[in-house]
Amino acid sequence: MSLKGNRTLDILYKAEREGYGILAQTCPALLQLFPVTLAYGKGPFLKFCLDLAHGSSVPIADPEHLELALTLAEQGIAFDSIMVDASHAETDEENIAIARPYVERALKAGVAVEVELGRLEGGEAGLRMISDAKLTDPNKAKAFIDGTGAIILAPSIGNLHGSYINPPNFKQSILKDLNTMFKGKVPVCLHGTDELPDELFVECIKNGVSKINVNSWARDPYVKALTTGLQSKPFPDAVEEATEVFAGVCVRFFKLFGSAGKA
Repeated sequence: MSLKGNRTLDILYKAEREGYGILAQTCPALLQLFPVTLAYGKGPFLKFCLDLAHGSSVPIADPEHLELALTLAEQGIAFDSIMVDASHAETDEENIAIARPYVERALKAGVAVEVELGRLEGGEAGLRMISDAKLTDPNKAKAFIDGTGAIILAPSIGNLHGSYINPPNFKQSILKDLNTMFKGKVPVCLHGTDELPDELFVECIKNGVSKINVNSWARDPYVKALTTGLQSKPFPDAVEEATEVFAGVCVRFFKLFGSAGKA
């Protein structure tokens, strides 16, 4: 199936051309679901998210994570993009061998695929914990993209999932090389953004990143505001107040990433 009109790719290609970043959290935006979230809500919840995203007055795409999502796409609940993460593999060849069948299934359903070359240390909710990071080798990137058949690349540049014990030391040269190689063809995504300073986000966008995954930046203030609000307010009021806190974080990132008003 053709990927013409795919919302994720349309949003990311426009961001890359115009030099701004897209907030992959909830302007244009990408709404992402953790595997554990999708496993809980299944098809009805996915369809709700799709209806919400595609009915928005600004472009919002809906990327997902793997097996259940692909099955739902094959059943006709089509979303925009998916992450196929086989970075736990010992070699690039093994990574390709694991990812390729999923990529082929996704493309048949008109779903764009993001893959990870190298390996990020750390872990996320519902996903495996990784303890041995491996930086992306830009010289292997084209063969990796060609081998997997994927469209979006998440590199390992010194970023990690979770808190940074030491100040982040990102290898910007990797992003520059990938941008030279893939600009206009393969959007580059930044994972592992917890606690990063604003200037590092800006530098990564300048060097070619167009999709930025954000989780705890907005989730944690939302949970804190909701927990506090429930001590003294009715539930609907506490939820509304916490939602405003969440939205405020998103607005800050829209401005920081340069995507405010770009819909």
